[in-house]
Amino acid sequence: MDAPTPQPLKKRHLLQIMGPGLITGASDDDPSGIATYSQVGAQFGYGLAWTLLFSYPLMAAIQEISARIGRVTGYGIAGNLRRHYPRWLSSGIVGALLIANIINLGADLGAMGAALKLLIPGPALLYVCLFGVVSAALEIFTRYARYISILKWLCLSLFAYVICAFVVTVPWPEVAWAVIVPPLSANPDYIMAIVAVLGTTISPYLFFWQAQQEVEDDKERAGSRPLIRAIEQAQGEFVRIRIDTYLGMALSNTIAFFIVVTTAATLHVHGITTIQTSSEAAEALRAVAGPFTFAVFAAGIIGTGLLTLPVLSASAAYAVGELLVWHVGLTRRPVRAKAFYGVIAVATAIGVGLNFTTIDPVKALYWSAVLNGMVAVPVMIAMMLLSMRPVIMASFILPRPLQVLGWIATLVMTVTVAAMVVTWVD
Repeated sequence: MDAPTPQPLKKRHLLQIMGPGLITGASDDDPSGIATYSQVGAQFGYGLAWTLLFSYPLMAAIQEISARIGRVTGYGIAGNLRRHYPRWLSSGIVGALLIANIINLGADLGAMGAALKLLIPGPALLYVCLFGVVSAALEIFTRYARYISILKWLCLSLFAYVICAFVVTVPWPEVAWAVIVPPLSANPDYIMAIVAVLGTTISPYLFFWQAQQEVEDDKERAGSRPLIRAIEQAQGEFVRIRIDTYLGMALSNTIAFFIVVTTAATLHVHGITTIQTSSEAAEALRAVAGPFTFAVFAAGIIGTGLLTLPVLSASAAYAVGELLVWHVGLTRRPVRAKAFYGVIAVATAIGVGLNFTTIDPVKALYWSAVLNGMVAVPVMIAMMLLSMRPVIMASFILPRPLQVLGWIATLVMTVTVAAMVVTWVD
């Protein structure tokens, strides 16, 4: 008896279509990213808002490529690296990803604790612990379909930043002019801000998460199989992936744009040009934009953090698990994937523990950005090569427009990392 085919795209509601791409895009605006966008808006006003439009097609293309790899092969990025590349390369990439994700977890947990302390006075470290426990417990003990539904609803927290932009006074004609005719500069601070934005929007943990979520969704849907074994499903699945990914990345960059605009219209115009953390941005907004904007901005930090923590910890667990050939997946019961869930718990615990050390969270975030950038380049190159090999992708090698965009994104990221390293050495 033939297996039932997946539900056709035309019969699915938009919320059903939106899944891996939506959550991936939303999780890109984590508390660490909010800090970066806030600093860009505070320091340069509207002068760098154009970078969010520039980076959109690049990040959308590379995320679509990662999704295609997962959906076609039935393996995530780490699984394909293990199967088709030398062990030293796959181990090095996964090791660097694990370190970067744990540092990011610590920084995001710290930002969430600080944000909640601004709203409800209390011990920030206690809040950090609570957020860590809640996030890990939901990942480990909540049924996959239910958990993904929770993550989708958490995406609504991003609209806090849209609200902020329309509560404060924004000279929209000036914003539009800065986007259309950007005030480009060769100033090192300006260049490094561009590097920071690109490094924040194109992050390797997003590649690993989205590819693996395609694998997970494939297992969950009745009749769905990897496309190399179900060619007839390809057309509808590629359309779904494209809609999901491009809308998800559009959400990500739109929210980032509104964060830049909000901080430019409030902090920059009042002479506040240095922001180091997302909670510091929220606190600064209290004085210049009023308590409502402050409260909405701070609440947004907590909501986006709750969305991003599981993406960071699970993408690390997926990578380690596929490298070591474990049973992996949020669709599996804890007793069937003990090592996988163990990585999630340990990574989150270490992230919590980092907040009890004397490590400077700003410096930790910087090193995380450096590591993320360094990991992104070889991963992107490997992904491009993987997705263009018929022996791996069968008849589903990348179409030419996607190849071009993918290589441009890889080149831009390589230049970005080079600029970051040069600045670091200087």
